[in-house]
Amino acid sequence: MFPNISNSSEFSVAAYIRLSKEDGDKQESESVTNQRNLILQYIKDNNLQLYDEYIDDGVSRNYF
Repeated sequence: MFPNISNSSEFSVAAYIRLSKEDGDKQESESVTNQRNLILQYIKDNNLQLYDEYIDDGVSRNYF
């Protein structure tokens, strides 16, 4: 659940977007583009302030 924030415009948030393994080595993955769109829409809908955006679109992690 998300907290009930009475004056959300006072909150600054950062967006962290990470490459999905399924996207391979595209210039900018569809996953990153979709994530950015969803996050920015959430920020707008909830009247939040975007502080910064962090994108890991160059390296996909393999932990096994």
